[in-house]
Amino acid sequence: MISPTQRLAVRQKRKTIFLPLACIFIALLACSRSQRASNEPFWSISRQGLPTSPARITQTPPAWIPAPRRSPGAPILTPTPDTPHKLPAIRTHSEEYAVQPGDTLGLIANRYGVSVDQIVNANDLLNPNILSVGQILTIPAPTPQHSGPDFKIIPDSELVYGPYTVLFNIEEFVKKQDGFLSSYSEEVDGESLSGAQILQRIAQDYSVNPRLLLATLQYQTGWLTNPRPVKKDQDYPLGWVDPNRKGLYRQLAWAANTLNGGYYLWRYGRAATWVLADGNIVPIAPTINAGTAAVQYFFAQFHDRSAWEKAVSSEGLFAAYNALFGYPFDYAIEPLIPADLFQPAMQLPFEPGAVWYYTGGPHGGWGDGSAWAALDFAPPGEALGCVMNDAWVVAVADGLILRAKNGAVIQDLDGDGLEQTGWTVLYMHIEERDRVLPGVFLKAGERIGHPSCEGGVSSGTHVHLARRYNGEWIAAAGPIPFVLDGWVAKGSEREYDGYLLRGGKQIEAYAGIAPNNGIQR
Repeated sequence: MISPTQRLAVRQKRKTIFLPLACIFIALLACSRSQRASNEPFWSISRQGLPTSPARITQTPPAWIPAPRRSPGAPILTPTPDTPHKLPAIRTHSEEYAVQPGDTLGLIANRYGVSVDQIVNANDLLNPNILSVGQILTIPAPTPQHSGPDFKIIPDSELVYGPYTVLFNIEEFVKKQDGFLSSYSEEVDGESLSGAQILQRIAQDYSVNPRLLLATLQYQTGWLTNPRPVKKDQDYPLGWVDPNRKGLYRQLAWAANTLNGGYYLWRYGRAATWVLADGNIVPIAPTINAGTAAVQYFFAQFHDRSAWEKAVSSEGLFAAYNALFGYPFDYAIEPLIPADLFQPAMQLPFEPGAVWYYTGGPHGGWGDGSAWAALDFAPPGEALGCVMNDAWVVAVADGLILRAKNGAVIQDLDGDGLEQTGWTVLYMHIEERDRVLPGVFLKAGERIGHPSCEGGVSSGTHVHLARRYNGEWIAAAGPIPFVLDGWVAKGSEREYDGYLLRGGKQIEAYAGIAPNNGIQR
């Protein structure tokens, strides 16, 4: 808990930090309204998301200032193209691939930038749903068409659940649209949630901007403004027709994961082409940004070339977004990730003396579409599978607990009480028993809870640890590597593979208990 000394310091800071900050926001909102028509974005914005409790403000929030508002009637133009990004070379010859545990044809096709049908035809597969570990597949060379469009659709900061979402009240916005979404409810994990609550949960979990999700929902099926969508659109509101993805929650989860997929493939230089729904392969324009790549990848799942080009043009999602919220690049926060960013000091997430096991190298922070931001550690014990364990997961750094529900615990490290700004840490699969409560300030090494299989999908008791900065998932083995007690994460070309390195020592990730994956503080 926060000590009396900390409480006094917080009260003193409130006078010098929060009041000027509130004045800045009020001035910006007033200025924005004077420059916009009455039906433009800020009628949907509320200050309710701003920190108002002194217990949730311990230091000045990151220095971000909204971009200048555009004047009503100003022409809508895409921003200046990015400096060309270095893209992976497009293969010009076929390759052989040995099937690994957990592989599917879809995963293999995505990895090599070809369609599933191309692999099926090249290998005369009778049943594409059946693969054998060790099976050798011929992966044909892609046959790309002309380059895709370079129209920039959204800034990167409108893809992630980042700083500008602090000012956006989802429930208020959805209610004012008075469409099907405003009256929708669904049971999720035994709890009845409204459409706005489902959107909030998906935005937080996947760290995807709710404005982008709403604009996509509106573009696909009109759920925001149409009070009575046709039955098919009610079942599949994002347009992805899959019996296992019925309902708003599952549709939004798929959409958020797919948008993340395009964003982080582009961000970390893992894609040179998009494979469209009809199998055509489109080289990516090198001057787009990661946010635009996310949208292009999303619509590649649905469309042939002509329909896809419309969806990613000024007449597609961009137009739907602009109609709902105004010009997307008015919300740009650049750079979202500062060039000189470094990870604060962090320790391993368990108590001294106990031997844990490094069971998962870099892999998706939330879902397989996000950056490979996460590492997995399993607790002491010989029992395998999802079993109760009394070992403790502890805080990797000092920070405030913001959320603790459905197996997930979110810790804010910068002290502003906002999940969307600065460094945050996700501890996943934390058992409800003895779990820390929101609002508690923990020091590094203090207890979070017990590892389990709660929340998400898990084959065994463990803790899943991941980092975000300004809402963006930070790759565990990327330019800002995960460092825990001096152990530096290294990855490979495959999810979950990798090592921890420190002082000439190496620990290899292994999904089980072995002599070379034990680790202790």
